[in-house]
Amino acid sequence: MANLKRLAKRFGAAVSAAAMVFTVPVLAAPVAEALPDGLALTPPMGFNNWNTTGCKIDEKMIRDMADIFVDKGLKAAGYQYVNVDDCWAEPQRNAEGKLEGNKLTFPSGMKALGDYIHSKGLKFGIYTSAGTVTCAKTMPGGLDHEDVDAQTFADWGVDYLKYDNCNNQGRPALERYTKMRDALKKTGRQIVYSLCEWGDNKPWEWGKDVGHLWRTTGDIKDNWSSMLNIVKKNAPLAPYGGPGHWNDPDMLEIGNGGMSTVEYESHMSLWSIMAAPLLIGSDLRKVSKENFEVLLNQEVIAIDQDAKGVQGAVLSQKDGHWVFAKPLANGDVAVALFNENTTSATIGTNVAALGLPRSPGYSVRDLWKHKTYQSAGQISALVPPHGTAMFRIKAGGDWPRHEPLVGAGLEFAATVSGVPGDLVPAGKPFEATVSVTNHARLPIFAPKVSLTAPAGWKIEQLSRPRKWILGADESATGRWRITPPAGSEGTVTALHSETRYDTLGFGRIEQSGDSPVTVPAAPPAGAAYASDLRWYAEKNGYGNIERDMSNGGIPDKDGKPLTINGVRYAKGLGAHAPSELVFYTGGRCTAFSTDVGIDDEKEPANLRGSATFEVYSDGKKTAGSGLLTYLDPASHLTADITGAQYVKLVVTDGGDGNSYDRGDWAGARFTCQ
Repeated sequence: MANLKRLAKRFGAAVSAAAMVFTVPVLAAPVAEALPDGLALTPPMGFNNWNTTGCKIDEKMIRDMADIFVDKGLKAAGYQYVNVDDCWAEPQRNAEGKLEGNKLTFPSGMKALGDYIHSKGLKFGIYTSAGTVTCAKTMPGGLDHEDVDAQTFADWGVDYLKYDNCNNQGRPALERYTKMRDALKKTGRQIVYSLCEWGDNKPWEWGKDVGHLWRTTGDIKDNWSSMLNIVKKNAPLAPYGGPGHWNDPDMLEIGNGGMSTVEYESHMSLWSIMAAPLLIGSDLRKVSKENFEVLLNQEVIAIDQDAKGVQGAVLSQKDGHWVFAKPLANGDVAVALFNENTTSATIGTNVAALGLPRSPGYSVRDLWKHKTYQSAGQISALVPPHGTAMFRIKAGGDWPRHEPLVGAGLEFAATVSGVPGDLVPAGKPFEATVSVTNHARLPIFAPKVSLTAPAGWKIEQLSRPRKWILGADESATGRWRITPPAGSEGTVTALHSETRYDTLGFGRIEQSGDSPVTVPAAPPAGAAYASDLRWYAEKNGYGNIERDMSNGGIPDKDGKPLTINGVRYAKGLGAHAPSELVFYTGGRCTAFSTDVGIDDEKEPANLRGSATFEVYSDGKKTAGSGLLTYLDPASHLTADITGAQYVKLVVTDGGDGNSYDRGDWAGARFTCQ
């Protein structure tokens, strides 16, 4: 318990230190009391329409959402705020200078809408911007109308205000957001206040005395790259969050269709371990049953809503394998094991690292399988690509009553550093291991492992389990050599693994699974532009790597023509540091050539950007640019890749962070036999 207390104390000390940072600017603002105490003691949960409808909104849609909250069990699960985003108002204020609901889309008026939401036992949220007009420019903003708008919202029964940052006329953020805080306070109504200035002014350093939550990033998009980018920005801010003052990494995209179920489970797990507001951003009338189950996982929600109010911290992060830990009010610790990569991996931690007290055993609750296991102190899982395993761990208790926690499954041995092990060329043997690891205090017996490959594939078992009894943290493994046949190029198939073992009191346990492997297509003959070829692994600091255009933003195909220091290129790759891209060359290519540099796509007010460009052949560096900045012309690189099976293109951030580090591989091309 002492370790856990030290962990909580460390979080608290960091928050106190952060409070010292914003003492001076708060004193410079107009003197006023903070918002009412007692609000948002846990992260707000609810709905916001923007991510699914944008401006296409009306009162029927919002009423439908309130009905679904009740009918589908969302209200019972803790979701309570039904929030209306931009475009709800008339384009002009009325004769009294007040906002009014749009007469075509909200004919009953905003108070009537709020009354309907309240009649369902839910809470009503609304939107405006701390500028002259809102972000969509369809309605007046709240700048210099704070008192009248706050009172109007209070008269309508508003319970939650999202205050955006568009068209702010360059006025200081602290001044604008504090004025609305004071106006809300004067109404006498308790209104949760959400500061949405996208993290531009480091609101985590001053927001605690201004609002109840603050956006830490730009807007989320419904794709893996966007979600992952936001996690990487929000996770380091754990010391600033707490009861009544939360880091907000934006809404949940679950149900909008841009990610897989496994990715949506990671989205829900990571937002909950980070104590983020859980605001559903999908049209609940269209959400699948499978995605509703993700949103309604009450064991995961309980981690987000835990009364201790600690944002989970990153205990470790190496090579895309993350361990988050979050101390809970009853002394338990929640753990999320997150795999950002495209290959399955075993990720783990132990109770000492989590600050849990010594105990003969521990209860480990799997929050997605809804099953409890016993452990002697180690916790690990074979986490699928883009997946998250989430556990709630308790010291002592009834741990002997539960089935042993056993890590089991298939892993691939990487043949080349930085190249996924599940990329398996035809005719080239590779190795795979199926393992069983007992994490429990009680032993397991007679471990068996097996692996099968598709018809026509050559498979040879190299080793098999030798132990009959596995004690705590002992493993048994089987190892195979597999060779994809000629003719399988350009296909994706699966290897099937099975594990079996006996337990005392729980019988015979069997686990099985299919693991996909990719057989790359043959490399090109002659010369070919990289942007015309398929690549087999990608990491990118912002959005996706683009073909024949700059990186742009989060969405695909939103870049501009590739341009380095005024020179345009018709062909090439638009990346953003830190970035990696893997091509299969199969030993048949001899040279790679390209011009590299920082793309000209940047805001005039943010003239910065620096990066290095590196080419690796089978893990060996064969070309590098050195440091390039946005002021430099393109640098020409030529790499000898003779005989290489794989070529990896890397863009680093130059050591100064990755802001505006849009790095172009301009005119990039391979020369092959």
